Amino acid sequence: MSRKGWVLFVALCVIWGVPYLLIRVAVEELSSPALVFFRTAPAALVMAPFAFRHGALAAVLPHWRWVLGYTFVEITVPWVLLFHAEERISSSLAGLLVAAVPLIAIVVYRFVGHDDRIDARRRVGLVVGFVGVAALVGIDVAGSDPLAMVEMLAVAVCYAIGPLIVSRHLHGLPNLAVIAVSLTVTAAIYAVPALLDLPTTVSADTVGAVATLALACTVLAFILFFSLIHEVGPARTTVITYINPLVAVLLGVALLDEPFTAGIAVGLPLILAGSVLATAAQRGPDEAEPDGAPPAAP
Repeated sequence: MSRKGWVLFVALCVIWGVPYLLIRVAVEELSSPALVFFRTAPAALVMAPFAFRHGALAAVLPHWRWVLGYTFVEITVPWVLLFHAEERISSSLAGLLVAAVPLIAIVVYRFVGHDDRIDARRRVGLVVGFVGVAALVGIDVAGSDPLAMVEMLAVAVCYAIGPLIVSRHLHGLPNLAVIAVSLTVTAAIYAVPALLDLPTTVSADTVGAVATLALACTVLAFILFFSLIHEVGPARTTVITYINPLVAVLLGVALLDEPFTAGIAVGLPLILAGSVLATAAQRGPDEAEPDGAPPAAP
């Protein structure tokens, strides 16, 4: 990947490694629809003034079908499933199931004939990275809710498809406008269910968690997400799902005095090595891929 690609990749890995803990805090007091609404509505309000300047909305509207398709598979459907599942399974198991995204992407992209080809070295990297995530978080499904696990696998499928839609059908559109429309549509869908199921009081921890999810893990993260897809392609972008659980675990060690376990010691180098291999450039001039299409208009 290019230097810019690595900077975007690392930044997004860090930012999207935080939500696992924040979601766990927020779902203690908020229902899944309410959490989706309070994560998307403030983010949409923040982005709208910047997103719809200079005719950006007019540029997006002709592509509304693909914008809605992206909205449903990247935000509207997976977020409510993710939040609902985390009420009944551990964050570590959720992180492991989401880490299946790059492996699912291999199948999806081959099926649709996407030109972001994945050679043998990158396939080895994807397998090594997933084994590293499994070592990191452990594989403990005892007592887990089967429906929650199915929900998380559905989330992984959605997350594999989202970057493909951006790369194929939303490239060249104003990024901020696409993100703002997606967040606004999702907030509108969940507004009534959220308002009908509001808690009487919420703690300061929940307010802080939701605010961080909305501003840092949504507004900033999606800006970086679109830029990363355009820079390195959709398949490489999905590899962030390997690093996200690692960031979450290391934050727990650094900030919450959680133990540095043997699983972390084994999983950390495997995840890093697998991620490097999985994001490597294709070998050979005939199979070479560009680092990525130029970024969409701001």
